[in-house]
Amino acid sequence: MAYEVEKSEDEWRAELGDEQYAVLRQAATERAWTGELLDEERSGLYTCAGCGNELFVSGTKFDSNCGWPSFYESVREDAVELLEDDSHGMVRTEVRCARCGGHLGHVFPDGFGTPTGNRYCMNSLSLNFEPES
Repeated sequence: MAYEVEKSEDEWRAELGDEQYAVLRQAATERAWTGELLDEERSGLYTCAGCGNELFVSGTKFDSNCGWPSFYESVREDAVELLEDDSHGMVRTEVRCARCGGHLGHVFPDGFGTPTGNRYCMNSLSLNFEPES
């Protein structure tokens, strides 16, 4: 698939560094409870760490007790791309940035008590946070 933001793997690796490259470009997962945005409670906007695409607003973030930042919906329907992921012997829905194709995490239909019933379980390494001014 062609994305608005396209770079060579060498360019991505140089820009992102090892940990972010592994998550965003190789679909790795950061360890639970280690992400710096897990406990972020300020108002603001979450963007793609790879390309700056707006992804989530703080008002949709909730404590899902899963060890990763969780949101019940993206900022716009076309901000993310949802793909079937049948790796690791299970079927899940992968969430990618619709602008650069960066791996963000997965979405699960177990966001009980949220307006959408969804839990976008995101890697902190795939996100940047811009606090409201």
